[in-house]
Amino acid sequence: MAETMTEEKKTYDPFEPFREMRDAYLDSLSKAMIEVVNTENYAQATGAMLDCYLTASAPFREALQKSMVQTMQQLSLPSRQELASLAERFTNVEMRLDDMDAKLDNLAKELAAMRQAETKQSAASHPKAGAAHPSRRDAPEGDSPPK
Repeated sequence: MAETMTEEKKTYDPFEPFREMRDAYLDSLSKAMIEVVNTENYAQATGAMLDCYLTASAPFREALQKSMVQTMQQLSLPSRQELASLAERFTNVEMRLDDMDAKLDNLAKELAAMRQAETKQSAASHPKAGAAHPSRRDAPEGDSPPK
């Protein structure tokens, strides 16, 4: 029974030679196109064609742009220029906030260093006063220290 299944899989496919021919044709065509596209003459011809297209389409693009701006104004929607202006303003605000954040971080570090230096200086000048009665320093006035 296994032999009959393998025989069915090996049946002749009449389209297989056409597929091989197609693959060979596509391979040769792609190699030829690669050779043509990688030449300087092709690049110059493509560049000239694009220049002509852009020159010819410029008036149409300008008319379309003007009509879009008018349509956007009538619909009370922002134009591309207005959005770009807002994005630029937001970027400037963000940069200023970042600068302020960096300055505040520096000030906080300097303040912490100054407090630490003051603490060390006061501890060095009054070593017995701070160590004698630590509970009295924390207790509010009128309360007696715990016994």
